[in-house]
Amino acid sequence: MIYELRIYSCIPGRLPALLKRFQDHTLKIWEKHGIRQAGFWTVLVGDGNNDLHYLLAWNSLAEREKVWETFLADPAWIKARDDSEKDGPIIANIKSAFLRPTAFSAVQ
Repeated sequence: MIYELRIYSCIPGRLPALLKRFQDHTLKIWEKHGIRQAGFWTVLVGDGNNDLHYLLAWNSLAEREKVWETFLADPAWIKARDDSEKDGPIIANIKSAFLRPTAFSAVQ
């Protein structure tokens, strides 16, 4: 199992729109494609109060590549993204890293 850490840095004031998009649309579309989320976080204290952090669980990089491409081309996703950005862009920057659990990690 590998984990993908994604950090979305939102344009100031737009984090609520991103959270709404995930809650109302994105997670349902992910479920359809078999995308497994391992958790979502916002920053309570510290840098990045406009950021959303989340982890996705993958069996392999090949699985991620195939499934993510299909998700990005899904008309339901494209509509949800476009509708949520009708008042302007939401995300200023996206960072992504692929993580492998250590032998002593509670999460494998």
